[in-house]
Amino acid sequence: MLAYGERLAGLLVGTAVGDSLGLPAEGLSRQRLQRRWPGPWRHRLGFGWGMISDDTEHALFVAQAFLTHPDSPSDFQRSLAWKLRWWLLSLPAGIGYATLRAILKLWLGFPPHRGGVRSAGNGPAMRSAILGACLARQPDKLRDFVRASTVLTHTDPKAGTAALAVALAAASAIEGSNGKLLENLQGLQADDEWRKIVERLAAGLATRQTVAEFADGLGLRNGVSGYSYHTVPVALYAWLRHPDDFRAAMESALNCGGDTDSVGAIVGALAGATLGKEAIPAEWRSGIVEWPQSLALLETIAGRLASMRTSGVSLGPVRYCWLGVLPRNAVFILIVLGHGLRRLLPPY
Repeated sequence: MLAYGERLAGLLVGTAVGDSLGLPAEGLSRQRLQRRWPGPWRHRLGFGWGMISDDTEHALFVAQAFLTHPDSPSDFQRSLAWKLRWWLLSLPAGIGYATLRAILKLWLGFPPHRGGVRSAGNGPAMRSAILGACLARQPDKLRDFVRASTVLTHTDPKAGTAALAVALAAASAIEGSNGKLLENLQGLQADDEWRKIVERLAAGLATRQTVAEFADGLGLRNGVSGYSYHTVPVALYAWLRHPDDFRAAMESALNCGGDTDSVGAIVGALAGATLGKEAIPAEWRSGIVEWPQSLALLETIAGRLASMRTSGVSLGPVRYCWLGVLPRNAVFILIVLGHGLRRLLPPY
């Protein structure tokens, strides 16, 4: 059986792998994606290499805030709020509109619990898996921390439901048991749309639908949208459909097109927590070129989280050269702009 630290490392590294694989394809329809890049998935951001985006960065910030304040959701929320404020000053590319507005509110002096804006986007869901993993055995505390993370940027209850669904799935993955997951997901929200989604999840798994067929059933033939009730169900289904195969889970989700970096990040987190870091294809791990927020940093953070669970005391965040993020982002923006220009050319 995998050790807790190995699962945490799998979760964070898996997040980075899914994010970096999906990033170059973000926003492409399923059809155009398959015409442009047929065959197996590999890193394509630049010369066969990959880089992370906000999906991984937010997971890192949540982990660091939790290392600092593992017992108080409000203190955790304040710490995360400051991380997001400074992150915005580093000029990140591809920041979500709702998250941008929320961080601007924070800089204008709004308290963290009133920073969120009305949106059902993916921001909270893409960063909540690590909370589920850290608080898998404390369900009430898990809900409090996920809510604190969610309302910091998004106030629509659907964003909260999706974020909590990812956290509960990660908790199941960490504990090595998905037996009651669908039942727990069904009880999350008295909202007909969510209940129908969970029913679709159960029916699709029972009839062994492919991930593409499941996405089609949600009306996502042209790609998975950034709506959390689209992204999260597809990610959950890909993971549950291929529980023992990281590559199959990841590729089946990415092949759906659309918001591929967020879908990939969530699938990577859940599959990585289930199977551990070593189950992630080596070429996908070694293909990520990052500094200072490297895979080595993510693994160090995972190790410290595991140690904190054993010791029961706050160990504080892992230090790294955060000043290096600004020049890194300058290079990243140029690469992203290059990809945007390339999309003006065929194949369409």
